[in-house]
Amino acid sequence: QVQLVESGGGLVQAGGSLRLSCAASGRTFSSVRMGWFRQAPGKERELIAANRWSGGSTYYADSVKGRFTISRDNAKNTVYLQMNSLKPEDTAVYYCAATWRPTGTSYDYWGQGTQVSVSS
Repeated sequence: QVQLVESGGGLVQAGGSLRLSCAASGRTFSSVRMGWFRQAPGKERELIAANRWSGGSTYYADSVKGRFTISRDNAKNTVYLQMNSLKPEDTAVYYCAATWRPTGTSYDYWGQGTQVSVSS
C-alpha cells in the first residue's frame, strides 16, 4: 500500500519561504513520477511541479517557475517542494502525488494535503 504524507505547510508573509515535504512508503520508488499539486478555494486543482524519481526532466507551471523547486532525497524516500518569494495567490492546499505510469498526466496515489496560506 503506497502512502504519501505531506508536511511543512503553514502561514507565511508575502515574500517568505516554506519547504513542503512528502514522505513516501509502500513500494519501490525507482521508476515513480512524483508531482506537487495545489488547489485554491473555488479553483481547480493544478499541477505545479513534477519529476521522475530517477532523474530527468522536471516540470514547473508558469505560475511558480523560478520561485519553486522540486527535489528529492532518495535515501529518505522523500520529495520536497521549496517555495520562495511566496505570493498571496499561492495560498492553497498543496498535495503530493505519485504514479508509476511512464507517461501522461494521471496520478494514482495522493497525500492528505497541507495548507499553505500567504498573507499580504
